[in-house]
Amino acid sequence: MVRGSALASLIVLCWASSSSAQTIYPIDRAEILAGAKFDFKVELPGLVDPAKLKVTVNGADYSAAFGRSGTFTQREDGKEQSALILRDVTLSTPGSVAVEVSDGTRQRSVTWTVYDTGPRKAKNVILFIGDGMSPAHRVAARILSKGISEGKSRGKLAIDDMPHMALVATAGSDSIITDSANSASAYATGHKSAVNALGVYADRSASPLDDPKVETITSLAKRRLGMAIGVVTNTEIEDATPAAMVAHTRRRAAYDDIVEQFFAAKPDVMMGGGSANFLPKSAAGSKRKDETDYIAKFRDVGYQVATTAGELSASAAKQETNKLLGLFATGNMDGALDRKFLKGGGVKKFPEQPDLTEQVQAALKILSKNEAGFFLMVESGMIDKYAHLLDMERAVYDTIMLDNAVRQTREWARARGDDTLILVAADHNHPNSLVGTVNDDMATVPNVPLRERVGVYDKAGFPNYPAPDAEGYPSRIDVSRRLAIFSASLPDHYETFRPKLDNPNEPTVKAGDDGTFKANDKYKEVPGAVLRPGNLSSLVGASVHSGEDVIVTAAGPGSERVHGSMDNTEVFRVMADALGLAARE
Repeated sequence: MVRGSALASLIVLCWASSSSAQTIYPIDRAEILAGAKFDFKVELPGLVDPAKLKVTVNGADYSAAFGRSGTFTQREDGKEQSALILRDVTLSTPGSVAVEVSDGTRQRSVTWTVYDTGPRKAKNVILFIGDGMSPAHRVAARILSKGISEGKSRGKLAIDDMPHMALVATAGSDSIITDSANSASAYATGHKSAVNALGVYADRSASPLDDPKVETITSLAKRRLGMAIGVVTNTEIEDATPAAMVAHTRRRAAYDDIVEQFFAAKPDVMMGGGSANFLPKSAAGSKRKDETDYIAKFRDVGYQVATTAGELSASAAKQETNKLLGLFATGNMDGALDRKFLKGGGVKKFPEQPDLTEQVQAALKILSKNEAGFFLMVESGMIDKYAHLLDMERAVYDTIMLDNAVRQTREWARARGDDTLILVAADHNHPNSLVGTVNDDMATVPNVPLRERVGVYDKAGFPNYPAPDAEGYPSRIDVSRRLAIFSASLPDHYETFRPKLDNPNEPTVKAGDDGTFKANDKYKEVPGAVLRPGNLSSLVGASVHSGEDVIVTAAGPGSERVHGSMDNTEVFRVMADALGLAARE
């Protein structure tokens, strides 16, 4: 007991020591692209006399290193804590940078690495993100879309058939488990961030909009090279991954503010769902808190606006279309399985949603008009949404859809002479595993619970989905021997061992007003359903992300930098190098 008490005291002492030190942004070991803008901030744990504050960069006063002085705040947010901030600074000389802070009694130092790039190699860069796409999703998509016989696949996915591949670590600055906000921000900025944060270092201030910003690749490509910018998704366009391409906020749920930032950035092409936060508060379906009509504002500055697949095709076909806003649902768009086969979800309300392949085709047509090239991010975002809901079939069909979009894009790039770097990545993992098959042939072996029909090893055999159509989709998922994909992160729920043919899965419902969840009784009476106690807190109503490395594959100029084991911030560096964003003349 004495030994344990001493250890506890040591932990408390270390924690107190750590928490009383100054915080410096960018953080220790940050890697900064030469010439990229960032905000420099020092947070001091108590009140500090500015005359005693000393901040140096490589031994020189910070104001000399950055070319001007920052703003000192004696009481940040009215609290007994001081801060220094300097906005929109740059460092142009590659090398190691040591930053030291002293307030007369406490000291802190961090080291950054400033790096440049070689000359430009790629005219265009296209980043495909399968949000939450796990290896299990990829394997299942391959089996369903290509078929498998005697252990050998009958074909390769386009996302796998690329010359360069790496494993990418995904942890954020505050946790080993990332979300889509800070993971996409790492790709977009080359900087680590915290859960829920977009394009900023999450500081201690109350406002979610004043945190230290770091410049995104879309801003750099437009500012330094005059490139066109495209952001395409099938989630809400304000959602974390697409928003990370342009936005700066530590609160990913600040949709109204993110729409405002999209308007300020004005990407040449924006497509997805999420019209609810573009519509004025008084309009039907709106979720805005004010009467600003952002659809009208985009139209007024020259954007073509499309709300259906037909309008998208017509807008893209116009020679004069150089700016496009496509909003195809008030919330998230529907996935391939519902749109093409089951007609569940929001398909009845929005029956003319385009496929991701149609969105990408239109984006390429418009963006390629810019002689300076373009940067395009394409997200198949519903993979993640369905994985959270334990709706594996819908997630797999949207993985096939992503693969179709990558295949057509690679064909487009080859026809141009391969001047385009194409990367395909997941932003984070889901703990999904393909463990075998579910043998639901009731006529052959009657009265056996479905749980006992999960075949593993030799009992798994091969699934019997019908042959895929020209797009790689089997026409049915409710076959008698289907893939068994399970998650390692579970809320309490009823496992039915069956695909959901009416609407996307809803594993839980709110248990009361205390923020807890319980298993959804909707599935209780499904024959063979099993109440599966979860391994997550009752405050969590869905499956969650996991911390394993994700896969990135790449082709085109600059793709040779993708290999081995990488950090997610290095994906930004691959793109920056391909575009020569810091090339010195």
